[in-house]
Order: sequence, then C-alpha cells, then structure tokens
Amino acid sequence: MARPRLPALLLLLLLAVPPARLAPPTCYSRMLALSQEITGLFQGLQAAEPREPCVSYLPRLYLDIHNYCVLAKLRDFVGTPQCWHMGAVDALRDKARQLYTIMTTFCRRDLVFLSDDCSALDSPPPVTSGPADSQS
Repeated sequence: MARPRLPALLLLLLLAVPPARLAPPTCYSRMLALSQEITGLFQGLQAAEPREPCVSYLPRLYLDIHNYCVLAKLRDFVGTPQCWHMGAVDALRDKARQLYTIMTTFCRRDLVFLSDDCSALDSPPPVTSGPADSQS
C-alpha cells in the first residue's frame, strides 16, 4: 500500500480551511465592521420608521472611526433618551455602546484619527461610483 506524499496531504489540508478564517480579526477590522453595521442599521431604522417621532429626534449616526468626533457621537447616541420603548433602537444603542467600549478600552492603542470634522458625521458619506466613462 502506497503512502500519500506529504506535500499532497498538506495541500489538501490547506484547501479544506477557508481563507477568511486563517487570521483572527484585528481590533481595527472589528471596529470598522461594527461601525459599518451600526451605520447600516441606523439607515434601515430611518427607512423603516420614518413617521415614528422618536426616530426623527435621534442624533444622526454616520460613523467614521477615523474621525475623532466619533467618540462624542457614540456617547451622544447612547445617552439619548428618545425611543427607549423601541427594540430596534435599544439593539442599535447596545451596538453603539459596544463600539465605544472597544474603541476606548480594548483597541485604544490601535486608533488613528485622520480628522476631527464633527459635521462630517451628521450626513451620510457620499456614494462613490465606478470609474467615469470617458466615451460620453
């Protein structure tokens, strides 16, 4: 009975492991993913509950973890008294609290702030399109 060669067996093992799971998430990738999730949930909440009065009074929540003002924005959102009775807002508030804790405690040394433009966090980021078509 022939023994399988070591390189062939090693190749099979590497193919069986999904490439996304080779490295654990970093603090930065966790902060970035959570900030994008929170922003998406907030936009979904605004779209789903446009007539709910408390939703219109919530502070705008477009997060950029590279903007120093994001910490104040998260504190304001978590401390806002509106919508305490809505489960979707409570869940969003919990995620915002989680991101604030990650940013100020666990990943504090990994933070690099590139701006301190607080007004940039009050409106959604511009949507970028693909490369401009030069044939027009």
